Amino acid sequence: MMTALAQVTSVQPAAQGWKATLSCEQKTSCSSCASKSSCGTGVVSSAVGNKTLTWQLLTEQKISVGDTVEIGLPERSLLSFAAVTYLLPLVMLVLGAMLGQIWLQPMLGAGEGAIILMGALGALTGFLLARRYVRLREKDTSQQVILLRILGSQIPVV
Repeated sequence: MMTALAQVTSVQPAAQGWKATLSCEQKTSCSSCASKSSCGTGVVSSAVGNKTLTWQLLTEQKISVGDTVEIGLPERSLLSFAAVTYLLPLVMLVLGAMLGQIWLQPMLGAGEGAIILMGALGALTGFLLARRYVRLREKDTSQQVILLRILGSQIPVV
């Protein structure tokens, strides 16, 4: 079980306790790195920005809006998302290039451009399939979040 800190954004009474909406801002480690301006990853992360993640949580413990809580996330789901996100486009790239080599290049009598084009189309297809898979399964995973402990309210820094 992986853990994360989240902030409670809303709380509603439920049949067996409370239904809370949690959110946290996903940040890359590049924001604190000294060489972020000269690193490719740092440039990409600053261009893309931070993503806000939200979860729904059912709990018997009383929590309030603004509380910071520690939650547990299912590792299996996170690892499967990462595997699909990274591996599916790569596999589709290789399959597309192989299809271009075996089928498109001889059919058109073209050079390596056909292989590159089919590889790029395969990678794009893999990316779109991975994105669809993650979006379909993301809601299931957001229901598997468990409350580990309540850390309390944030202290305003002036």
